[in-house]
Amino acid sequence: MKLVRFNEGRWGVLEGRTIQETEGPAGATTGRTFALEEVRLRAPATPGAIVCVGRNYLDHIREMGHDFGKDLPQEPGLFLKAPNALADPDARVAYPSWTKELHYEGELALVIGKPLRNVSEEAALEHVLGYTCALDLTARDKQRTDLQWTRAKSADGFCPLGPWLETALDPQAVTLRTRVNGTVRQEASTRQMIFPVARVLSYISTFMTLRPGDVVLTGTPEGVGPLRPGDEVVVEIEGIGALRTQIVEEAR
Repeated sequence: MKLVRFNEGRWGVLEGRTIQETEGPAGATTGRTFALEEVRLRAPATPGAIVCVGRNYLDHIREMGHDFGKDLPQEPGLFLKAPNALADPDARVAYPSWTKELHYEGELALVIGKPLRNVSEEAALEHVLGYTCALDLTARDKQRTDLQWTRAKSADGFCPLGPWLETALDPQAVTLRTRVNGTVRQEASTRQMIFPVARVLSYISTFMTLRPGDVVLTGTPEGVGPLRPGDEVVVEIEGIGALRTQIVEEAR
């Protein structure tokens, strides 16, 4: 089932090209319907927290210059994006003037449906409302130089999410692709994750309560790289759909 957030925060179930409006995410239907082409899709989450996993694919660890033997993580390495970074499907995200290295990172994301605290791996996925595509935009030069990653990861629009949530998905059995201007730059199976989604959620829940609407990004595979104004980035995940983002010149 595909759950859609649209217009001014309405929710619905997507059936073909028609949205059946619901009372909140996965709620009862209201009887109203909307054509997909006639609505504005919104990021399918209202997070208080966006928790992200770094270095969750071996090939990405290698391309970032880390040594497998010395730098292979023993537990998920986490960082946060601020809620202001959230952006809708088909967003136009400005290339900030303060960075020279804006990079794309395509990722599988999930949205929490039930509060998550001290939950086992076996029960963790029961707390997921659905899965979606994410673009973790990163100011790579500022990631290297700033004391914390706040500017590098949490600038306005640095977390496009969508186009909707898929509830019937095995998060460890899908292929992720990132295209820039139509060219495939990233392609990997989520089977290649070092830390599976259930383990990531269980780990987070040992020290932090995740609440309905919160978002978790599960890491990016090999192939990250630079962007420039005018580029279109498409993150596509098997069984979900495609998230499109346009990088534009910053307004002066």
